Amino acid sequence: MKRLRVLLFETLDDPYYNLAFEEAIFLVRAKRVIEDETLRIWRNREAVVLGLFRSLKEDVNLEEAKRRNVAIVRRFTGGGTVYHDLGNLNYSITYAEKKVSSPLDTAYNFLINGIIKALEYIGLKPTVKNRTDIVVKGRKVSGTAACCKWNALILHGSLLVSSNINRLYSLLVTPKKIPEKISPVKYIVTTLSNILGSISHSRVIESIIRAYEDLYKAEAYIDVPSSIEIKLADFLYKHKYSDEKWNREKTLAYGYTRLYREVERLINE
Repeated sequence: MKRLRVLLFETLDDPYYNLAFEEAIFLVRAKRVIEDETLRIWRNREAVVLGLFRSLKEDVNLEEAKRRNVAIVRRFTGGGTVYHDLGNLNYSITYAEKKVSSPLDTAYNFLINGIIKALEYIGLKPTVKNRTDIVVKGRKVSGTAACCKWNALILHGSLLVSSNINRLYSLLVTPKKIPEKISPVKYIVTTLSNILGSISHSRVIESIIRAYEDLYKAEAYIDVPSSIEIKLADFLYKHKYSDEKWNREKTLAYGYTRLYREVERLINE
């Protein structure tokens, strides 16, 4: 039977390292250093996380973020800008094959079904809108993003379990005009706790693990970060995620060719 590797590793007080580690687990799996697919479930303290191509000025209330000393970090995948706090569960799942011929279809017609199943297991009836948004009772509870490299995929997202919605709206800027092709539900959010009355993080975590076991027809086991994942995360943290230019300047999202040459060297050592 296949095995599904589960990581519950998180650095609560350092969102920059959390995002560096997120990329590290994907790169290690993409290079097949780790043979089993990896499911990671983790949290950040209060932070704003930008999609790779998003504009800080367009998406974030900078005055409010500065006043509250909220961390701002850019991730390595596309998609929108999201709010994290300790009431939010973040999840990521890897997928590697000899050839990933339709990455977006694999991400949003297959991998996203793990979160759909997880929500069904706790008694909800989720639907998908805008291809990347997971909606329950007309409100968004999770947004997802993906990346494909070296014939591997990672799908990751944030799940609003008991987050501070008022704080979310005070920090994120809703566009004045939403394109017709996008459902406005993207900007109308709620939490699982608001829908269900209350729900524990442990129950949601158990449901996510069970759902991806079923999706992959695999047996889950809890693991710890490998030495190469930590090495890569340390390197990416130092040279990318702790760099204010990376986090704040949209134009720099493309300019890391030399960095990834070093990443490949570290993997191949």
